[in-house]
Amino acid sequence: MVEQKRFALFLATLDSEFVKKTYGGYHNVFVETFGDEGEHWDSFRVVEGEFPEEKDLEKYDGFVISGSSHDSFENDPWILRLCEIVKKLDEMKKKVLGICFGHQIIARVRGGTVGRARKGPELKLADITIVKDAIKPGSYFGDEIPDSLAIIKLHQDEVLVLPETAKVLAYSEKYEVEMYTIEDHFFCLQGHPEYNRDILFEIVDRVLRLGHITQEMADSAKATLANRGADRKLLEKICKNFLKGRVPAN
Repeated sequence: MVEQKRFALFLATLDSEFVKKTYGGYHNVFVETFGDEGEHWDSFRVVEGEFPEEKDLEKYDGFVISGSSHDSFENDPWILRLCEIVKKLDEMKKKVLGICFGHQIIARVRGGTVGRARKGPELKLADITIVKDAIKPGSYFGDEIPDSLAIIKLHQDEVLVLPETAKVLAYSEKYEVEMYTIEDHFFCLQGHPEYNRDILFEIVDRVLRLGHITQEMADSAKATLANRGADRKLLEKICKNFLKGRVPAN
């Protein structure tokens, strides 16, 4: 009998009313994107101080750290606790997929520097350029490595200085670090492979109502998805190949 694989999702964000009504919460959004039939996924609402016991970390095959509206460089108690957990996972060489805030937290834990994005925030579908020389054919990307990927972006912070052992896999016009790996157990993206058009549009409308962005920025964000979409299937495949230790056959 094959042992059931177990994964843990660290939710650093609250569910919006839209996400709860449409998907039943972000747990379902992430599991639909990264999960496979027969797996067991647990969610921990770390933003509210909910964490697994350290003794239970060993039972998980991999972890995902979500995005957040909080700053990864702040020292709120839950953020410091998350950093301690990531340090432990690093020592254990557990697979961790970091997304947006999670991407920044991993850089912080490993000695990098995170802070406000030097060229300003981003809220759109954007292209990231793949550093093809840094990726071996037959790795998580498969045999055909793309020149670029379209991914939904929503952030105001960035990784300013990478940890010494990190390897950049993608960059963009505005940000030097869009994707990176550390050894074989950390894989990080600044963008959101789990987001779709509807989720982005709802966030855009919500932050516009709250006065966080201008109408011009909202219209510009939506326009980026007018004639094309994110490379979600390929992003999903890459992330799942990493998280589950799969190396596509040559």
